[in-house]
Amino acid sequence: MKRCAVRPAGCLRWGAGVVPLLLAVACEAQPAPPISGIYTCTDANGRKLRSDRPIPACSDREQIVLSPSGTVRARIPPSLSPQQRAQQEERSKEEAAEQARLQEQKRRDRALLARYPTRQAHDKERAVANAHVDEVVAEAEKRILALQEERKQNERELAFYQSDASKAPPALRQRIDYVAEGLQAQRRFIQAQENDRQRINARFDEELARLQHLWQAGPGAGAKP
Repeated sequence: MKRCAVRPAGCLRWGAGVVPLLLAVACEAQPAPPISGIYTCTDANGRKLRSDRPIPACSDREQIVLSPSGTVRARIPPSLSPQQRAQQEERSKEEAAEQARLQEQKRRDRALLARYPTRQAHDKERAVANAHVDEVVAEAEKRILALQEERKQNERELAFYQSDASKAPPALRQRIDYVAEGLQAQRRFIQAQENDRQRINARFDEELARLQHLWQAGPGAGAKP
């Protein structure tokens, strides 16, 4: 609802009188009227109060608006201080974030169950992932054996220059360095693969723990902590 007040915006003198020349209409927005009904509440002193309008003594607590027949027409929440309002907004954000987390967990659970409907399916994929690591490590170990054979050959050639190794041909010294670097690289590679294996099994262990809960819960299991 708006309340409008008419005010003179300008005047014209005519003899001894003043005649309004232009009228300006100023309208101010008014707050919505209170809900009609009987307001009831219990104040801080335990008194039960009733009124036909909001009760100031109960601004810090809920007020119930009753119709003439006594049915509940509305519930008016307590007025909040800026600090209380900020706390309420923070709680609302936390609740929304928790709901989003639960929804995301439900989505992940459905995807996990679709991918691994049984323990056998999960065990099979774990075995495949570990077998791939085994193959890569086996190739690296073959490369190490080949490099070790090459190192032995280089050592046999270097034996001719034991009296003065500095006389060894540059090509031989380069091969020796190449083999040493290659062996170190392959060992680092194998260690990286073993680290990957640990991460793979840790992931499968975590999935299995979740899946066991979902399998026991049956179809339609929700996201529970």
